[in-house]
Amino acid sequence: MNGYGTQSNPLEGSDAPTDKEREYEANLRRATLATSAGSALEYYDFALYGLASALIFGKLFFPALPSSLALIASFATFGVGFLARPLGALVFGSIGDRLGRKQVLITTILLMGGSTTLIGLLPTGEQIGMWAPILLVLLRLIQGFGAGAEQAGSTTLMAEYAPVRSRGFISALPFVGIYLGTLLSSGVVALVSLAPDSVLMSWLWRVPFLVSIMLIVLSVWIRERLAESPTFETLKSEDNVSEHPLKELLADSKGMVLKGIGLRMAENGGSYLFQTLAVSFAVTYGLTKTWGSLAVAVASVVALFTVPWAGHLSDIYGRRIVYRIGAAVVVLVSFPGWYLLTKGSIAAAMVIITIAISFGVCIMLGSQCAFMPELFGSRRRYIGVAVSREVSAVLAGGIAPILGSWLLYVTHESWIAPAVYVAVLGLITFVTTFFVPETKGRDLSAVEDAGQTSKASPSNESIAFTNIAVKKTSMAEESRTAILGTIENPIPAITTAEHTDIKNAAKEQIA
Repeated sequence: MNGYGTQSNPLEGSDAPTDKEREYEANLRRATLATSAGSALEYYDFALYGLASALIFGKLFFPALPSSLALIASFATFGVGFLARPLGALVFGSIGDRLGRKQVLITTILLMGGSTTLIGLLPTGEQIGMWAPILLVLLRLIQGFGAGAEQAGSTTLMAEYAPVRSRGFISALPFVGIYLGTLLSSGVVALVSLAPDSVLMSWLWRVPFLVSIMLIVLSVWIRERLAESPTFETLKSEDNVSEHPLKELLADSKGMVLKGIGLRMAENGGSYLFQTLAVSFAVTYGLTKTWGSLAVAVASVVALFTVPWAGHLSDIYGRRIVYRIGAAVVVLVSFPGWYLLTKGSIAAAMVIITIAISFGVCIMLGSQCAFMPELFGSRRRYIGVAVSREVSAVLAGGIAPILGSWLLYVTHESWIAPAVYVAVLGLITFVTTFFVPETKGRDLSAVEDAGQTSKASPSNESIAFTNIAVKKTSMAEESRTAILGTIENPIPAITTAEHTDIKNAAKEQIA
């Protein structure tokens, strides 16, 4: 078995590093940096937009609406981005399986970062009326379209690069970038929220969106220097790249996609509910905007350690059990957590949001980084991971703040409604972990999904046996033709009668 393709891991079983080993180490570092920077940018974008939706955008882009309805409308624009993500997953996931991971990841980072920067240049509702939210929605769609394959590509690339024995830990390292991005956005929003409302609402809100251009430049520079995934290079060298990844996915992996969606419900939904809706909910009960953003920032700092820790645990105990524990934490924290947020206590908000994100969501995420790519075969891995992630992003992440806000509106800010919502998401994921195979140590060069019997890839032994049989049959036919041809054209020294006797005897022998 190998760690990153059909070849043996060059870092295992050697004393002095060779040129090939040094090249592998360099590419592994580049892959880690490239995916970390992309994760940081994506979650900076989305966490920033989520916090802005909860705290600022209602007044800026929907000034004519009452505050509660403006919040719902603001979260609706947040959810629109998720609607474009499955389309991006289909388009870029298919391209990633046909043409390679690298170029797709360059394209997605440009789409995401460019749209975020342009949001910082938008006029507000008071300046251009209804055109302000229309343009905001358009940029969110572009941002979501690019993000639809960003995380899937990063997940796939790192899992295919990582050595098999530490795949969980190494695959989780780039996803520290998720919380670096979240931390950066939370810190920036917390800082600008200290300014007077008049300054914040006039121009200062634009700064966090405009600074994302620095992350774009860094990410593109790193990705241009990145080598292609070893697993994909192996598929190309064997002329085994899928021409129709989506068709293969629908034919052979529908069940695995559904399981992938189930795994993501608590992780994705819980992440966005506790990063966005919980903050706005706590603010209505007396917590200031600054402390709400700071609570998310504290959770993100802790998550920098819990994500790789969970990946490491999954290398020891397996992906499923670690994932199951994270889902259980989300379920257990749901009712006491949302109740305590009604107390307006800074300490309570800090503790609840930190436990839910860092020890619930992140335990699942740390295991998921290797788990999800391991579930799918190499010919359709990118699109399989992308579709699973992004359909769940709509069902769990995209509608979560909208549905949560609506539940709060119709229940007059009752904490029970979001608590039930979070518990249901957690239970869906918890139950799903019992229906997926354990994948720790799986060979990622395999073309079949985890738990499937290989139908498209016969063993080397059967291929060799078939080749020998074909060769023997061909040789027998050539001998038969040569013997009969000689008999049909006898040499002059043999009489006709002798020729006939030899011919008959030869036919009997061959038969």
